[in-house]
Amino acid sequence: MAAEAPAAGLSHRTTGSTCLLPLSELLRIPLDQVNFVACQLFALFAAFWFRIYLHPGKTSSEVRHAFATILGIYFVIFCFGWYSIHLFVLVLMCYGILVTASVSNIHRYTFFVAMGYLTICHISRIYIFHYGILTTDFSGPLMIVTQKITTLAFQVHDGLGRKAEDLSGEQHQLAVKVKPSFLEYLSYLLNFMSVIAGPCNNFKDYVAFIEGRHIHMKLLGVNWKHKGFHSLPEPSPNRAVIQKLCVTSLSLLLFLTLTKTFPITCLADDWFVHKADFLTRLLYLYVVMQATKPKYYFAWTLADAVNNAAGFGFSGVDKSGNFCWDLLSNLNIWKIETATSLKIYLENWNIQTAAWLKCVCYERVPWYPTVLTFILSALWHGVYPGYYFTFLTGVLVTLAARAVRNNCRQYFHSSKALKAVYDLVTWATTQLAVSYIAAPFVMLAVEPTISLYKSMYFYLHILSLLVILFLPIKPQAYASRQPRTLNSVHKKKID
Repeated sequence: MAAEAPAAGLSHRTTGSTCLLPLSELLRIPLDQVNFVACQLFALFAAFWFRIYLHPGKTSSEVRHAFATILGIYFVIFCFGWYSIHLFVLVLMCYGILVTASVSNIHRYTFFVAMGYLTICHISRIYIFHYGILTTDFSGPLMIVTQKITTLAFQVHDGLGRKAEDLSGEQHQLAVKVKPSFLEYLSYLLNFMSVIAGPCNNFKDYVAFIEGRHIHMKLLGVNWKHKGFHSLPEPSPNRAVIQKLCVTSLSLLLFLTLTKTFPITCLADDWFVHKADFLTRLLYLYVVMQATKPKYYFAWTLADAVNNAAGFGFSGVDKSGNFCWDLLSNLNIWKIETATSLKIYLENWNIQTAAWLKCVCYERVPWYPTVLTFILSALWHGVYPGYYFTFLTGVLVTLAARAVRNNCRQYFHSSKALKAVYDLVTWATTQLAVSYIAAPFVMLAVEPTISLYKSMYFYLHILSLLVILFLPIKPQAYASRQPRTLNSVHKKKID
């Protein structure tokens, strides 16, 4: 449901460079956060320089790959010190698998090694070495690298180990038919634009960007001649970058005000747990959870702007003829805040992680894809108990919401007035449900989570179970999903 936001840590310890310690003390902001923001701002300026002075029309692909890789490695070492060795170890191990394993098993070996190493790091840093509750530690980049490593492995398997007729349209489009060189592999995983905060992206898109084919590929993928162009244009990302930097600035302001005013610890206060009435708790939980969002909006939007500034992230032309730079966007704030279903909310929150989960799990497993996808998401995030409360509750609520939608939605589309009422009710229900589901994700520990849910009478768990037990499941809803997402389920095998 959510990934850790690199700007959210609250610890005063760091393993990275201490050269910005005076600035950290002056601003009274933890050094790990100062280092993160400094690297991202430097990456933003470096991205503009990269696009202008190392343009693919002026510079070879090898030079662009090398520069992006070297600067990315420097950022990792600057932020995380010797802990950065974990990224390099995982990258080298998985490259060994890429070049030695058979294409029929390359995705399996890579997935288990990458996820296994990530899980070991999650466990050791929290329960063995007591590294602490940090979101700017090395596990953040390691999570992004794990996504990219496994995505590439599955796409290589699709391109070299499966028949074209067995692939879905998207799998066929993203399949990699030539194994990458060592430099391409390093550049894809460790480039300065995404190594600190992501997002995950597809290997073919990244290589096309480095080689200068990225924008033309997207333009040729749409009927751009009907948009008023007579030759292939060269869209500038400057407007998109400025807009995203404005969102970043506003998110930072909200983080420094709203988030500080309504910290998550409020949910453990005696007043909230024992004295407030149920309706007050419901609304206060919503406000507190809204206050946790700006840190994610800040980190993800800034990361998106960095990639756009380098010229990466162009997605095509919209219906109005405007150039779109949302290929790598991790969220759509407007759609999140106006979502009228859990499905819409999740589709627009942490978009690239959702795409990764779909690529490596949801489309691949023949049984219980929703449940297994939620479990994988929880495992990828870490080993805090709160993550598993969130994702297991999410499974339950998702199944219940699907049953309600399939059985009730059609009755409210007979008139505009009924549809407006339906939209308003489902919006409020969705926003309150997300607050309930996501609270353990932020609280992390078992005791405050149980205390919160007891104070809320486990109302959403109970309602969801009742819905699942008493509302009929419509077969056609499941059947309509099969051809779109599980291309070869009838074969009863895992690709």
